[in-house]
Amino acid sequence: MITIAIIEDEEDLLELLEFTLQQNGYDAVGFTNTKKVKDFIIEENPDLLIVDRNLPGVEGSVFVKDLKQEGYEIPVIFLTAKADEDDIVEGFERGADDYITKPFKMKELLARIKAVLKRYNISASVVSYKDYHLDLNGRTLTHENIDIPLTPSEFRLLELFFKNQKRTLSRSEIMDELGSTNEKSVNVAINRLNHKIGNIIESVRGVGYKLK
Repeated sequence: MITIAIIEDEEDLLELLEFTLQQNGYDAVGFTNTKKVKDFIIEENPDLLIVDRNLPGVEGSVFVKDLKQEGYEIPVIFLTAKADEDDIVEGFERGADDYITKPFKMKELLARIKAVLKRYNISASVVSYKDYHLDLNGRTLTHENIDIPLTPSEFRLLELFFKNQKRTLSRSEIMDELGSTNEKSVNVAINRLNHKIGNIIESVRGVGYKLK
């Protein structure tokens, strides 16, 4: 799972950022200042930092500049109220990969996170749909922080749906994934999976199945 460290001294915003990122399949860890962040970086090696600049103690961009000078090549997004042109230029000069000014829209932040991670070839190992998170490396499914056990074939089937969320999958596609030539096996597999995960897959008459 991709780990993102957030440094933000406004606690309400920090909680919102942590919650939103976790709901989108990231492991998000929040800090209200920079004091313990370096130890966290050494121990956990996060994939991305989201940093406010107006922090108590060490200013956010100074902290990032020092990290870069020490050889830490972690991607950084500044999320800050410092919106003057000189501030933005300074932020990039001190090591920002992206710079977002407050107020901001959460969808834009999520899109920029994906763009920065892609630039660094950091691939998401978690595919999410609503409150369901499928860990492709750990081969696990969680819903509202509860693990749902799946058989290998159920996992492959759900992965197929999660990777094709806007499509209706034909019976033949599903049979190929199951390694079956029997259409009845599709009905059985979908019914069993729905029973486990809460009926999130629906039938499209004459076509196949899709996520609700």
